[in-house]
Amino acid sequence: MLASNLAGMVLTSLLIFGARITDVSIGTLRVILVARGMRRLAPVLGFFEVLIWVAAITQIMRNLDNVLAYFAYAAGFATGTYLGMYFEEKLAVGFCMLRVIVSGSASSLIESLKQSGFGITILDGYGSRGPVKIIYTIINRKNLARVMAIIQNCTPSAFYAVEDVRLASKGVFPPIQGGLSVFSSLRFWRKGK
Repeated sequence: MLASNLAGMVLTSLLIFGARITDVSIGTLRVILVARGMRRLAPVLGFFEVLIWVAAITQIMRNLDNVLAYFAYAAGFATGTYLGMYFEEKLAVGFCMLRVIVSGSASSLIESLKQSGFGITILDGYGSRGPVKIIYTIINRKNLARVMAIIQNCTPSAFYAVEDVRLASKGVFPPIQGGLSVFSSLRFWRKGK
């Protein structure tokens, strides 16, 4: 009797853990997609997030004497948060802006970015150590690693900053390397598209 009761407690805790991983991962993605302007997809994810959460909290309420379930709930939340961020990073939804500041000659970087099909805007500037070139480009986040490799190859001492961009249009965007984004076929979900 004690063994079956313990097995039931462990099984319930594992189900709660799995449910929390799932609903928190979905919730993390939902929040990030809202920030990226995919406001029509977010309510669909929110529906499933809350449905799974209700199932998990119901099990907690039915098993208030199961301390292992509390730890499973908290561990599922932590793991789900991590996995949600990991999945979002791998999906690389949306755009980002790179601001690259180069001391000295930036001609090789400029040419490499142009030849790779990236749209760029170049400004002359003056930094704390003298004249600089400031290069702006807005890219699909899927292309970030590719652009970072170009920067490292051409001007490894360049200063750069990457910022999220909520919306971009009418720019020069090369094809995403490595195939289509998971959400590229869901462009109609973006607000205003």
